[in-house]
Amino acid sequence: MREIKNILVAIDFNETVGDLLSYAEALALKFEAKVWVVHVAEPNPDFVGFEVGPQYVRDVKADELREEHRKLQTICDTFFDESIEREALLIQGSTVETVVEEAKKLQSDLLIVGTHKHSFFHDLFSENVSLELLKKAEIPLLAIPIDED
Repeated sequence: MREIKNILVAIDFNETVGDLLSYAEALALKFEAKVWVVHVAEPNPDFVGFEVGPQYVRDVKADELREEHRKLQTICDTFFDESIEREALLIQGSTVETVVEEAKKLQSDLLIVGTHKHSFFHDLFSENVSLELLKKAEIPLLAIPIDED
């Protein structure tokens, strides 16, 4: 069995984040691993080929990113036992590619993601992030089914 020293947890800001982090916490305690909690924010408009716009638009986006990072840090500090080494990362980019790239950079041994239960038609016509991560990640992936009732 592979040694687990770095666990990457990719989260959205929703009510189910605790479910994912409880799995991460249990595994981190068992293996004495570090946990990286990652949230991927939307890329900057100029990154995806749009005009940047006036300065106030950039300032608003910067404020939103700072708030998301504070929220991510609070989640990281709230949900984990203090003995667990952990770090919160907010990264802008395309979700799947960014998570896969970050997992490589951090030398992650395990990737934990939530998987949403949707109808067949929803899955057929939308990007399923956890499925794409399963296809592209080069490390073991733990997909936790989550209900958003």
